[in-house]
Amino acid sequence: MPIEVLIPSLAAQIAAGEVVERPVSVVKELIENSIDAHAASIVIDVGKNPCSVIRVIDDGEGISPNEIDMALTHHATSKLWTLDQLSDIRTLGFRGEALPSIASVSKVLIVSRCQGSDSAYSVEYDCGLKVNETACASAIGTAVSVTDLFYNVPARLKFLRAPNSELIKIKDLVHLFAMAYPFVKFQLRIDGKVTFDTQGSGNPIDPIIAVYGAKSASEMISISSERDESGYFVEGFVSVPALNRANRSYMSLFVNNRLVSSRTLNHAVEESYHGLLPDRRYPISVLNVSIPYSDVDVNAHPGKLEVRFENENRVYSSLQKTIRSHLIEQIPVSQVGQTTFTNRSAQSIYPYNTSYKAGGYSQASFSVGESYTFNSHKPNREVLPSLSLIGQVRSTYLVADGPEGFYLIDQHAAHERILFDNIVSARGCKEVVSQLLLHPATVELNSLHSDLLDRNKEALQSYGFDMEQFGDNTYIVRAVPAVMSIADTEKSLRDILDMISAEGLLRRHEDIVAASVACHSSVRAGMSLAVTEMQALLSQLHNTTNPHTCPHGRPTIIRYADYNIEREFGRRQ
Repeated sequence: MPIEVLIPSLAAQIAAGEVVERPVSVVKELIENSIDAHAASIVIDVGKNPCSVIRVIDDGEGISPNEIDMALTHHATSKLWTLDQLSDIRTLGFRGEALPSIASVSKVLIVSRCQGSDSAYSVEYDCGLKVNETACASAIGTAVSVTDLFYNVPARLKFLRAPNSELIKIKDLVHLFAMAYPFVKFQLRIDGKVTFDTQGSGNPIDPIIAVYGAKSASEMISISSERDESGYFVEGFVSVPALNRANRSYMSLFVNNRLVSSRTLNHAVEESYHGLLPDRRYPISVLNVSIPYSDVDVNAHPGKLEVRFENENRVYSSLQKTIRSHLIEQIPVSQVGQTTFTNRSAQSIYPYNTSYKAGGYSQASFSVGESYTFNSHKPNREVLPSLSLIGQVRSTYLVADGPEGFYLIDQHAAHERILFDNIVSARGCKEVVSQLLLHPATVELNSLHSDLLDRNKEALQSYGFDMEQFGDNTYIVRAVPAVMSIADTEKSLRDILDMISAEGLLRRHEDIVAASVACHSSVRAGMSLAVTEMQALLSQLHNTTNPHTCPHGRPTIIRYADYNIEREFGRRQ
């Protein structure tokens, strides 16, 4: 076939396909233009079927009559003028294709009035061609109406989701912009009915309340880092671990107040909650990362969602460290009646059919562990209250009295946390202690376990294992970590390898090994403890880096509030 230059209308539709994927793409581009025009109020008005009508009205600077036509011209912009500015973009542009791309696949009406102008000007386009223009009356600002979206591209219409699905995407987008710009008043109308409204007060918690509700907002932690010498700065809100969701869609991330989709930033947030959340549970977050404009490329994606960082590791580290430090300092004790972890290994505990009689005090295999040095991190005394031991129930939970209620402590999860911190601290100080087996254990593994052991042999040795291969899939174990029970070395080693297999792609191998060893060395559920052992466990838990969860994210301690107990007994309404 011969090579030919595409006709302008076809070329415009192809370009529009990159920028305008669906109705929400139109809404995003128009809101960004309004913000760049310094609007203090933005109204988004859409029909039940958003392809039929989308209208965005703002009170920004407006467009002069002689520039409206230019705004609908490809590669025209008010957001940069020189090549140098392309690497230092400070607006929510730039691709330079938004308005003309939208106009090429719809009917567009622009009504705008500039500050100081006596009247507004109206221009109407159909499939990219101007069909009408006139002076008119209007408030200062700009109103862009987009109707019959994709009417000239029926193939695109065919692949859109149902109108309700498209409306949900628009709602989510408006929510995100509202949380990123708390000083802008946002209002969303669907088929003439107001469905979302913010006040533009400038208080960043107000739009979070409007989006997630007052209860969820009350469980958000404000975070803020110190701006370093290069201008890196993180601020926003993250949820306490007890407030979590089953997917990542509640993690809202912005770079220089620009909405972005970034695996790097998502992973940094998730890694911040390592050991605080169960697997496949995710926090709520509203975070903005401020970095020098020249350090980020915002033109990596036609829809301006994806960005590239000049120093990706630095951005990751700044975000992860800021969130983690605030979480460790501020996370509260989980309370019955609050949102709690909801996976199979962390079910809520209900205050019914529970015996408060102390359990037996027979000696058990729980060790106080004086030979280990506690982690040097700051203890969480300000977030874990002082507790008075009452006893043990069901040979599994310790009961303690404390401020504003009583507390249940999962003895296995608590001991896991203690041992995990001790093991990590000892490894960091190169003080790992092994115990030689009186009779070396011969362990036969399947090919999967054998491969995992070979790939993680150094990590296992660094925590106290001493092993050597004896045949294809057979190993001789001569020593194990000092904290680990030697009752069933083979089973423990297999379980540790299983855990590495399941979690190896999600977490650092050192943490997995430490968590696995701690799990297989800690006191089990169903084991009666002596009073001195229970008191030692409470004391050591109080001094860990994170006393609220075990290394796998299960809660160690739950509070039964006085208020809820009094309601159950009819003492309070």
